[in-house]
Amino acid sequence: MHDPRSPDADALHRTIDAVWRIEAARIIASVARMTRDVGRAEELAQDALVSALEHWPATGLPANPGAWLMTTAKRRAIDHLRQQALHAREHEALGKDLEALEAQYAPDVVDTLVAAQQDDIGDDLLRLIFTACHPVLPTEARVALTLRLLGGLTTAEIARAFLVPEPTVAQRIVRAKRSLSAAHVPFEVPGEAERAPRLASVLEVIYLVFNEGYAATAGDDWMRPALCGEAQRLVRVLASLVPDEPEVQGLVALLEIQASRLPARTDGEGKPVLLMDQDRARWDQLLVRRGLAALDKAEQLARAGLAWGPYALQGAIAACHARARRAEDTDWAHIVALYDALVQVAPSPVVALNRAVAVGMAEGPAAALRLVDDIAA
Repeated sequence: MHDPRSPDADALHRTIDAVWRIEAARIIASVARMTRDVGRAEELAQDALVSALEHWPATGLPANPGAWLMTTAKRRAIDHLRQQALHAREHEALGKDLEALEAQYAPDVVDTLVAAQQDDIGDDLLRLIFTACHPVLPTEARVALTLRLLGGLTTAEIARAFLVPEPTVAQRIVRAKRSLSAAHVPFEVPGEAERAPRLASVLEVIYLVFNEGYAATAGDDWMRPALCGEAQRLVRVLASLVPDEPEVQGLVALLEIQASRLPARTDGEGKPVLLMDQDRARWDQLLVRRGLAALDKAEQLARAGLAWGPYALQGAIAACHARARRAEDTDWAHIVALYDALVQVAPSPVVALNRAVAVGMAEGPAAALRLVDDIAA
């Protein structure tokens, strides 16, 4: 008998966890397109995961674990749709619906269907992103649901990351799913009229996840790099799906460049090190290059007539610091100009104060103090 506690079993479970983390969002997104219900799609995807945990220890890891999970989840969805149809009252329409359903989603051709639908995966993911980040949900619910559906994190992992009780996170996720269902939020990419505000909601969620990792608001740890990494992964996925949005590329630039500084943000004792005092040799140059490449794309889009928003401008400010080999080489005049633009599109006391700091570095302390006095007035 296979010992579930054996080292081989432990390794298999770790592999299953890793596969799930990678594939969960794609599976949920594809099933949600079939069921038009994000909550139900997650349940069916979880059923596929349970099936893997039951079967793979006995049969071994399949050649393509992700495809196995996708196929199993879609079969569960087909069964669910068939049960829904069987409970319908209109028997004549029911027969036609079932015939059409089985012709399209018959279990013995699901493998072929999965292969044929690979081109739709990107669209499904984009639909899932917009649905999880729908502004009908409170911000905390959007963050939790996004990490659950798109990040593949468990409720316990989300709770640990944000230092909140696990039942609180579970309630947020359950309520979020109910709210989406009650509001009849369609599983679709928003049309042109809604696109800008809906995209802003998505970007806000990713930005908040990153910031909680970059400068934690609770707990003893000043930084939580795992959250930063999750936000970076999400924004990279978004950029691959929506490559022609300057704000998306701008957020990629901002997060990659800020993440590049993580190794230099603390000293040997774990104490914070300010940006101007950091050892720039410790910055992750791969992330810097990724960030600058994303900013180049945002600049190309700007030349094509697409306006920059707050994320592209903040990404450009981060790039000014990244391009300076030494702190004293920083182009503060350009940073001031970028803050001038940022204060117009996203005015806030924090932006105004950061602009004052930049003015002080470019023009001297007296100019900065005048601006600080204006902010305080």
